[in-house]
Amino acid sequence: MAPEAAEPLSARDLAVLALAARTFTGSGPRERAVREELGISPTAYFQLLNALLDDPRALAHDPVTVNRLRAERDVRRAQR
Repeated sequence: MAPEAAEPLSARDLAVLALAARTFTGSGPRERAVREELGISPTAYFQLLNALLDDPRALAHDPVTVNRLRAERDVRRAQR
């Protein structure tokens, strides 16, 4: 097991995953929630989320959300 895997996810990481698991009706409400609930920019949110998708601790914490978002990311990358 890698050393970083021994440490739990941070509260911010958990909050990012929880927000990513929610359904929004467009980018506006999500961006507003990111700013209000996490206190960061949408760009910073997506950077953190993208890194979390490759973190085995995030997969262990919320496999449904992480696998769904990984699949969506793979589709976007394939379309480039």
